[in-house]
Amino acid sequence: MKHLIIIIIVALAFQNSSAQLFSKEKIKNLENFDKQRMSWGYYLGFNSYDYKFDYNEITEEIITESSTGFNVGLVGDVRINNYFNIRLEPGIAFSTRNLTFSDPLLTTIAQREREVPSTYIHIPLLIKFSTKRSNNWKPFVVAGASWSSNLSSNEDNPDDNSSGQFRQTSNVFNYELGVGFDLYLYYFKFSPSIRGVFAMGDELVRDTDPNSAWTGNITSMQSRGIFINFTFQ
Repeated sequence: MKHLIIIIIVALAFQNSSAQLFSKEKIKNLENFDKQRMSWGYYLGFNSYDYKFDYNEITEEIITESSTGFNVGLVGDVRINNYFNIRLEPGIAFSTRNLTFSDPLLTTIAQREREVPSTYIHIPLLIKFSTKRSNNWKPFVVAGASWSSNLSSNEDNPDDNSSGQFRQTSNVFNYELGVGFDLYLYYFKFSPSIRGVFAMGDELVRDTDPNSAWTGNITSMQSRGIFINFTFQ
């Protein structure tokens, strides 16, 4: 599924701009766009989140089933030189994960399965490194850190898994790595990209019972996400 989405992105991007990218005339669109000190834009995209679990004892793993979520946000870009930019990309991301626990003490579907919806206020601060522009396109890589606030965390909920409530921390710090390319179209710059988002701390809020069948054997739980964004500037 992820590979199919990437192929669709590349196909659509090149369908709209192939004539300009590979034209023998090589007419440059938005020739002075990258000379601006600051620029603004917005992005739309998709995400797929799962969890990385570490365990106290070797056991059957918790199964994470991810689904496709949605991202939307703003872009603020500050030019450092011809190759480096600093970007702030505040936005919101919606995702849902389904967990299946394997402890033999959990005998019913209601006990074994948890739906974990998440609504993140997501604020990345990134460094963008670009190559030299070639005609009407320019590849880039991005790296940086981000802070996410999970509005659906249930962190302060007094009920735990024994009452059907799965809980995680509200605040998450991540590091991010990604690649993409800028396409200079006639009226705007269009930038498809793919990025990995990796939590740096334990997000699990454990059950009251230290021997809980749901959380007792978990050392740490960290989110991992793939973002596919379409940026317009």
